[in-house]
Amino acid sequence: MGKRIDFLPIYAVLFLVFLYGPVLLLPLFSFNDATYAVFPLKGFTLKAYQQMAHDPSLLKSLKNSLMVATGVSIVSTAFGLLAAMGVTRYKMPGRGPMMGGIMLPLVVPSIILSVALLVIARQVFDIPLTLWTVGAGHVLLCVPFSMMVLMARLEGFDKSLEEASGDLGENGWMTFWRVTFPLALPGVVSSLLMSFTISLDEYVMAFFLSGLDQTLPIFLYSQLRFPQRLPMTLALGSTILVISTIIVIFSEILRRRGVQTTKPSGL
Repeated sequence: MGKRIDFLPIYAVLFLVFLYGPVLLLPLFSFNDATYAVFPLKGFTLKAYQQMAHDPSLLKSLKNSLMVATGVSIVSTAFGLLAAMGVTRYKMPGRGPMMGGIMLPLVVPSIILSVALLVIARQVFDIPLTLWTVGAGHVLLCVPFSMMVLMARLEGFDKSLEEASGDLGENGWMTFWRVTFPLALPGVVSSLLMSFTISLDEYVMAFFLSGLDQTLPIFLYSQLRFPQRLPMTLALGSTILVISTIIVIFSEILRRRGVQTTKPSGL
């Protein structure tokens, strides 16, 4: 009998090509000296990237996105850390439903959350749509990710270290700052980076909650209506792609190092 052909590696390669092939073409076309993204390429140029650096609307939307993403990453990580400590350090009634409620934004479509927040903000509380409402929505999306990262970190190190700190006379607050927080720091940094990336790239919720203030994804999508702006749009998309990839890789490296440092060493 002939050798059995394993189609799984072939399927995996084809799947990855289908999934990431169009994404990898984005930077390629951003350097093309043509208005349309077609083959064959006409030549190499950096005009699109030069236009990015001198576009006031782009720079303003970039500033808005950076402000929102920075605030969201800090608030989401703080809430995620508090929730993770509550779940991992204390036995409380209703822990399962509470975790389910926190994780709910992971399974509910973003457009449904966005419409719900829009109705609550405008119809219930009459809150004007600004970058603050965008940030509030992004926090709702990012807290579950922060909580998962920090729960894995807090459950990974020896809790007897905190108990020893208490036995030596430290109160709960000082134990947190001198023992818990330094050990959880890799997870905290990973959570900050992940939340920053999610907020920076999120479009649906920003579209519904931003009002007159554009974030970078909204600006990017708005430029697709103008064919002559396509090269700059491709350059902007490539830049966001590279930055997001670097942040995610760095976040994963920190997370893995944190896991390794909490593994007990052999005697």
